[in-house]
Amino acid sequence: MQAGRDQRRDGVGAEPGCGASVLNGSIVSKSILSKTILSKTTGFIAEAGFTHSLTPARNCTFGCTYCYVPTLGIYGGLKPEDWKRWGQFTTFKANAPDLLRRELRDAQSIYCSPLVDPYQPAEAEEQMMPRILDALIASPPRVFVAQTRGPLVLRDLGRLLELAGRTTVRVSFSITTNREDVRRLYEPHCAPIEERLRVIRTLRDAGIETYATLAPLLPCDPEELARSAIAASDRDLIGAPLHVRSVKRHGATTREQAWRVSEKNGFEAWLDAEFQAEVIGRIERAAGLLGKTFETGPHGFSRLAK
Repeated sequence: MQAGRDQRRDGVGAEPGCGASVLNGSIVSKSILSKTILSKTTGFIAEAGFTHSLTPARNCTFGCTYCYVPTLGIYGGLKPEDWKRWGQFTTFKANAPDLLRRELRDAQSIYCSPLVDPYQPAEAEEQMMPRILDALIASPPRVFVAQTRGPLVLRDLGRLLELAGRTTVRVSFSITTNREDVRRLYEPHCAPIEERLRVIRTLRDAGIETYATLAPLLPCDPEELARSAIAASDRDLIGAPLHVRSVKRHGATTREQAWRVSEKNGFEAWLDAEFQAEVIGRIERAAGLLGKTFETGPHGFSRLAK
């Protein structure tokens, strides 16, 4: 149940409002008013060709063990409670649709979202994305991309199709492994892999340009992962391994919880840069046998922004 909205503004760091949803006695979502909703891109997303990012909330109730965002701290626009209690709640930007109507321009290429999954579990109750999509339909940008691993995206299929009739719309749907035991270890609050593949097929069959995004690459059978992802999407693959400091010297990185999971279960190699390169090569070869490609990094993700 959604309580009243707090009227304080967050900007670069106001405290979250008192509006909250409660589940089993624990706060799972709050609300704030934001000063802006579209941010000019930097780093990886900018290199891929996006002009703006759209982040509808702070913190993400998927709470994946590896999530890079809490390692950004204040540089990700987070509060201490966000990175200390990552995944335990989220804070929606209540006025996001109204802000979007003011900030949208037809030349923008928008990535939604680099900091939280727009179809995280709390979105089922909040229903922020339908309102955001309505704003986009009214004033379409050049490109809109939804990055998610949430089957809830199918709830908004009608709106996505309407938007796709007015501009370029893509869904980048994350498939991290082909192993359910691995999925349960690293991302226990995410949907099973088979369900995620089904969502990709459903979006594709409906006419939405949908990519199976192998990111981050968790322990898996690389060849089988490539085959199942291509069978679902019928497109080239994009993706990325888990971030490690030996390759990515600065910025966000794999958080400590995923390192502990890896060490406990004998998966340390998946955080080794040389091993990661071998896995990427195996996926590239498997995709090639099916007439597709697999590309990582900004160059791979640039397919989404074109």
